[in-house]
Amino acid sequence: MKGILSLYFSQRFFNLLWLLCILFVLAYLLPILFPTILFLLYGFIIFSLVDIILLYRIRQGIFGTRSTPDKLSNGDENPITIHLENFYPYKITLKVIDELPHQFQRRDLVMMLDLSPGEVKYIEYELRPTKRGEYNFGALNVFARTQLGLCTRKFRFSQGKTVPVYPSYLQMRKYELMAISNNLTELGIKKIRRIGHNMEFEQIKEYVQGDDFRTINWKATARKAALMVNNYQDEKSQQVYSLIDKGRVMQMPFNGLSLLDYAINASLVISNIAIKKEDKAGLITFQHRVGTVLPASKRNNQMFLIQEALYNQKTAFKETDFSRLFSLVRNKLNHRSLLLLFTNFESRVSLDRQLPFLISLAKNHLVVLIFFENTEMSSLIEDRASSLRTMYHKAIAEKFAFEKKLIVRELASYGIHCILTSPQDLTVNTINKYLELKARGVF
Repeated sequence: MKGILSLYFSQRFFNLLWLLCILFVLAYLLPILFPTILFLLYGFIIFSLVDIILLYRIRQGIFGTRSTPDKLSNGDENPITIHLENFYPYKITLKVIDELPHQFQRRDLVMMLDLSPGEVKYIEYELRPTKRGEYNFGALNVFARTQLGLCTRKFRFSQGKTVPVYPSYLQMRKYELMAISNNLTELGIKKIRRIGHNMEFEQIKEYVQGDDFRTINWKATARKAALMVNNYQDEKSQQVYSLIDKGRVMQMPFNGLSLLDYAINASLVISNIAIKKEDKAGLITFQHRVGTVLPASKRNNQMFLIQEALYNQKTAFKETDFSRLFSLVRNKLNHRSLLLLFTNFESRVSLDRQLPFLISLAKNHLVVLIFFENTEMSSLIEDRASSLRTMYHKAIAEKFAFEKKLIVRELASYGIHCILTSPQDLTVNTINKYLELKARGVF
């Protein structure tokens, strides 16, 4: 029964069948044509039977499989490979339809190709998920037909595979590899000159040519009767926390991803960079209440814990409560830390409600508030006004853009660093700010 259900008749089969029907109608008017048309009918039936035999003479004439990564990277192009092999002793034409997860909303992935006897081919295409979670692939459907092209046999492979979509680990690896090879400037990361040194004492040692005279330890020099200097090393193991607002202000979409997912992707990258720089990385998520709290660490499995925590973030995009965030930070973070706060403010009114908590956070920690440019507004500002209506729209857009700049200025007056960025530049700008602050030794 399964073999019968996998047999389909092609468009060529039905076209020839319709042609025979028309010829039989014509034979009714011209009986002399009937024997010839009957001969054509028998030929049609014989060729159809031969085509079926050719398709079913080998039980597994076609082999196919779909290869996917163990997990997909959110917001990135992920390669998917289809492997096809022909076990028929003759050329076969294939129509390949891959059943993609419903999240992609694609029904147009159809590929046509020919396979010679014993030939193996690989087809590669890319998928860009825009939401985290589990993605269920359906079957890989392969429709095979011979050169006669009257019938088609259907094969099904790789059914029911589930692949999780994680925060952008491809982006994380890209920045990590560039950092190792010291080529971060190719990705837009600025070269930042280290200013002075961070005063973390390591040891007292004898002076050698080239040591900084300002580090001479006069007491040790007097005791040893030799010039002695204090040796300092760059401060390490500073705490870097990514604070991610999961409230409704992070629901705005850009290029298929929400601002929340951009923040999650950037948090994964900056946490990895911080650990590579010998700092400790941690994570806090919040909206109407505090969600995930992952203490800062640089242990071997810390990046795995961060990645799993970010993958499992779920939100109802409710109103954000900064007071709960402040209470948690005050009670849990005993050491001065760098707090990278991913949120969004569209106006000064929305900032004013949260400003007291931000100021309180900045008293004991170095706060970098990261929020987003409204790219739709930016496009509207750049467009030329062609009517009175568009002039009004342009003026309102400029007002909102100016308010965002005022927010940066006001926060700076309280010692709060700011990054106002477009979503696509979020990761680069966050890394630049981290490296700048680390070079200045302010945390």
